[in-house]
Amino acid sequence: MTARIDEIATDLYRISLYVPAFDLQFNHFLVRDEEPLLFHTGMRGMFPAMREAVATLIDPTQLFRLVQLFDILAAVVFAVSGALVASRKGLDVMGFIWFAVITGVGGGTVRDLILNVPVFWVQNPAHVTACLVTAIVMHFVAPRVESRFRTLLWFDAFGLALVTVAGTVKASDVGAPPVVATVMGAVTGCLGGIIRDTLGHVPSVLLGRQVYVTASVLGACTYVGLNSLGVGRLPAMIAGFLVTFTVRSLAIRYDWSVPVFRDSTKRERWKTAPKDSAGE
Repeated sequence: MTARIDEIATDLYRISLYVPAFDLQFNHFLVRDEEPLLFHTGMRGMFPAMREAVATLIDPTQLFRLVQLFDILAAVVFAVSGALVASRKGLDVMGFIWFAVITGVGGGTVRDLILNVPVFWVQNPAHVTACLVTAIVMHFVAPRVESRFRTLLWFDAFGLALVTVAGTVKASDVGAPPVVATVMGAVTGCLGGIIRDTLGHVPSVLLGRQVYVTASVLGACTYVGLNSLGVGRLPAMIAGFLVTFTVRSLAIRYDWSVPVFRDSTKRERWKTAPKDSAGE
């Protein structure tokens, strides 16, 4: 399926795709601007040909430049949370760097290793560089940031939402099944924090009752579900981001928690069990 491209006005293009099986031609329209707009009128099977046609008109890297910027910002926010653990432990600057980097890029690193794709910060060291700078700065200003920890939680919610969607999209793009893509989204969003808490010997977000991992899973499921229904990539990404951020924000605002397992039968058995005669 070959696309025909015609410029019908300045920066307004008609992309035509002819489908022999139906003897029909589908016309799509692209407005090339700082924020490009594409009117897609055909079937989902046309996406690959459309992607190639659009790529000849717009540099794909420009579309995701802002997303990459926010992705780096998310790594910085996670790095700050890691540096705060180092601050509470009274570590030196190398300890700050270790916790900041492992928190900032840990989840994405594990995701890429599982998916068997090049690790993102090895290809583009901007993320790890940002984490290093953040660690050094935090070594001197950690007490001031600590006093605004509640505000940091809102930035953390933003970062969680962004990297959850980014991880889910990346897994989907390499051909991972929907369930795997969902898991990879949660891994990207949460694993860095889990590693941070484990190394810092602090209560883990995985073992706590706070709505954190749940928000990440719901956001990843939203993207995967909408994408499976044929919804466009960008709307699905926005929806996944909003679900994660909204759920996590409401949990912060109203102190939401998830129900925990309570085995009353087991506790009752411990209460009524006879004492060991050796201990009397």
